[in-house]
Amino acid sequence: MSKRDFYEVLGLAKGASEDEIKKAYRKLAMKYHPDRNQGEKAKEAEAQFKEVKEAYEMLSDAEKRAAYD
Repeated sequence: MSKRDFYEVLGLAKGASEDEIKKAYRKLAMKYHPDRNQGEKAKEAEAQFKEVKEAYEMLSDAEKRAAYD
C-alpha cells in the first residue's frame, strides 16, 4: 500500500496552521477510533485511524513537517 499525502489524509491544504492540523486530527480520530467502530467496519476504521495518527505525528512536529515539506 503506497502512502498518501499526509495533508490529503487530514483533508488540509499544504499551508495549514498547527491549530487546523490539530482540529482535523481530532475530528478524524473520533470518526475512526476503534472503540467507536465495531463489527464489519472495524478493520477498515482501524487502518484509517493509524493513517490519520501517522499523518498527525508527522505534521504536528515542526522539524518533521519541515523535512516532509
